[in-house]
Amino acid sequence: MTIRILSRLFVSLCCACALLTAGVAIPSKSVAQETVVNDGTIAAELDAQSDLEIEQRLVATFSRIESLNGVSVEVRVGVVRLTGEVLTAGALQLAADLAGQVEGVVAIENEIKQSRSIERRLRAALGELEDRGWGAVSAIPLLIVAILLVGLFVMLGRLLTSWEPLYRWTTDNVFLRDLVRRAIHLAVILTGVLLALELLDATALVGTVLGAAGVAGLAIGFAFRDLVENYIASVLLSLRQPFAPNDHVLIEGHEGKVVRLTSRATILMTFDGNHVRIPNSTVFKSTIVNFSRKDERRFQFDLGLGNEEDITTAQALIRETLAGINGIMHDPEPFTLVRELGDSTVNLRIFAWVDQQKADFGRTRSEAIRLVKEAFDRAGIAMPEPIQRVLLERVKPAPESAADTRAPAAGGAAPDAG
Repeated sequence: MTIRILSRLFVSLCCACALLTAGVAIPSKSVAQETVVNDGTIAAELDAQSDLEIEQRLVATFSRIESLNGVSVEVRVGVVRLTGEVLTAGALQLAADLAGQVEGVVAIENEIKQSRSIERRLRAALGELEDRGWGAVSAIPLLIVAILLVGLFVMLGRLLTSWEPLYRWTTDNVFLRDLVRRAIHLAVILTGVLLALELLDATALVGTVLGAAGVAGLAIGFAFRDLVENYIASVLLSLRQPFAPNDHVLIEGHEGKVVRLTSRATILMTFDGNHVRIPNSTVFKSTIVNFSRKDERRFQFDLGLGNEEDITTAQALIRETLAGINGIMHDPEPFTLVRELGDSTVNLRIFAWVDQQKADFGRTRSEAIRLVKEAFDRAGIAMPEPIQRVLLERVKPAPESAADTRAPAAGGAAPDAG
């Protein structure tokens, strides 16, 4: 048994050594076959490293580049001396870079000067302008196709936005559905713009714009802080859904029905027929009273009963009257409480519930007040007006002073002090 175990261990060690040997041998074989090539150099023939050959190679290279036609080359013992004039600093640096890439160059003396000749620079500028003008003219058909492509995607975005069945399966939240619709519309338009830029070979413009947006993002963020805040608030309001379209709400003292929620403001239609735009950030931070969220809504009104009237009889008459009004709920049933004892009346407060799905709240409340008043008039129950008692008292005049107020006699002389 021991020999069998040792033999198995020996076989395992041999296999491991064979694998290690193969792992070491494979890299050595690949290294022996690898040839290192320096892509950053312009290779010359192994037998063409003399100064004349280097000079001829550089002259041939510079002659093919229009901006380097005025550059002269002189090579001595591997040292390249460049002279002449070029129009731009980029061309000057390009000549030095090309010379440095030639094999066999030891050093470079760059004595090229940037031309200051007005005539030459003006001629070059006009030539560049002419080339760009012809390039723009030749690109007009592509530009027209790109504009038509963007217009096509805009129409496609509008078509997708107006296709309601596409959004019904997403969510029942109308406001959130509108946000999804706007996002899809924007994504379709951006796709069209990117395709148009690709057609014009101007996709680099996107990177430039994004870079500029990154630099200016901070300033734009401060400038449009309210706009961003309102948009984020619109998203949060759509997710939380504190109200729905056509809900009766009270926000920041403004009461009306919700018309729509945009990316910037919540629009209410007041009962006077006016549109009120409330910024979404204000709506998000404010207390919202939604009168339509629950179908059952309670109303109340006060009524003054004469001190001589029976309160229990009046309460029974009120309950009977309210129970016969269409729209007032029987569960919970109307009730009346004695609010306070006034100077000349007993003030009652009447409560009743209305099902807003079956009756208009305001009209039902108005009808309840009218019918209760008529019932009191028929029953002879007095509802006196507030009485104030004014007591008038006569104030006695103040007694006169007993001091002597008589004036000295006329023409009287003062006593002699002598």
